[in-house]
Amino acid sequence: MFDGFSAELLARFQFAFTVSFHIIFPAFSIGLASYLAVLNALWLKTGNETYKVLFEYWKKIFAVAFAMGVVSGIVMSYQFGTNWSVFSDLAGPVIGPLMAYEVLSAFFLEAGFLGIMLFGRERVGPGLHMLATAVVAFGTLLSATWILSVNSWMHTPAGFSINEVGQFVPEDWWAIVFNPSFPYRLVHMVLAAYLTTALVVGAVGALHLLRDRYDMASRKMFSMAMWMLIVTTPLQIVAGDFHGINTLEHQPAKIMAMEGHYKSYEDGAPLYLFGIPNAEEKRLDYAVAIPKLGSFILKHDFNAPMPGLDTIPDDEEPPVAIVFFSFRIMVGLGFAMLGLAGWALVQRLRGRIYEATWLHRAAVVMGPTGFIAVLAGWVTTEVGRQPYTVYGLMRTSDSLSPIEAPAVAASLTAFIIVYFFVFGAGTYYLLRMMYKPVKEISKKAFRDEGPIRTSGITPIAQRLPRDEETA
Repeated sequence: MFDGFSAELLARFQFAFTVSFHIIFPAFSIGLASYLAVLNALWLKTGNETYKVLFEYWKKIFAVAFAMGVVSGIVMSYQFGTNWSVFSDLAGPVIGPLMAYEVLSAFFLEAGFLGIMLFGRERVGPGLHMLATAVVAFGTLLSATWILSVNSWMHTPAGFSINEVGQFVPEDWWAIVFNPSFPYRLVHMVLAAYLTTALVVGAVGALHLLRDRYDMASRKMFSMAMWMLIVTTPLQIVAGDFHGINTLEHQPAKIMAMEGHYKSYEDGAPLYLFGIPNAEEKRLDYAVAIPKLGSFILKHDFNAPMPGLDTIPDDEEPPVAIVFFSFRIMVGLGFAMLGLAGWALVQRLRGRIYEATWLHRAAVVMGPTGFIAVLAGWVTTEVGRQPYTVYGLMRTSDSLSPIEAPAVAASLTAFIIVYFFVFGAGTYYLLRMMYKPVKEISKKAFRDEGPIRTSGITPIAQRLPRDEETA
């Protein structure tokens, strides 16, 4: 299947494949954990049972998504040793502790309090249950913080020195953790997670409103999702602008590829809306451009000069076509989300947000677009860093393990087969859960609150035969 591919290309594709499966689950669980915390807090504050019903509905979905995220994340860590051992050896003194902190702090918080959140309401009381829910939400955010710190350091390395054997040695942990691109990536990713969750919750609420527009739980979840969309989408656009300016400062070649700037512009660069990158001729074919708008967006000056890829050595250019198109997918979907948010706001002001059938249909269609935008953004970020693993310092070709292509091809084939069966089944199960009406969940919401009791702790009244119990 993979004849003719090098070990490096196969190893890169394997990591891209596994991280693509992994990232969609944390992107969903980060936002969903916060949503569950909000629902639980609103129920405690107002006593409105609708919030509790929605909590019970979404907590089961969260549990499955969280488990799938954990399983898919474990696989990636092994690839550092199998396919990228040179990178692990040289960059390990920096990235190893950061990833360990993620496990010791964030993941332990999530795992430690998850059981209380899922099964403990009647056992620990509402106050402690609320605390556990909030801790799980905080843990997901803390987990994202550590992982993004690692990834950001690979893009904008800081706070290190290089020892005599070529290893990156920590010198200033504050500078490492809070490296120049970290704040921008963290905000951009967390907002992306909230947008992704809002779109999924909105799609599920819209689906059930199409069946029964008077269902209170469906109304509530759709309304909350649209409010989140209205608030978060503009914030994400602003955050993306700041992130782009930061990337221009630290990774100009990536911006050149994203914008399709093969040549330099002395008096203002255009904004290319569309085009087909021509790597051989170093130009955009069939380009559709708005003059000087590119300089205005990136430097807030229509006439600002913009360097192009003609200033970058050919062996340091990222793959332009992939970065160019993935960036436009992300941005295009972002503006589609803004359009959906604006449409929902208009219908809300008209008092027809629960009767607007076409809005509900659009929300259902837009449900998966958050995941697509996250994947497109991740591709833009990681492919745009090439040909480096540690930007400007360590090339991807120098990071590879001494491994042959057939070995990588065999493990990649196994990954593809197993992932499509296991995670395909898991995703199908999640969709089945979301397809079920909230009413079905509400009938079960206040019974069977925990797992089946194990031997030795079952109450005596449940263990005795009926005739002995009534004797």
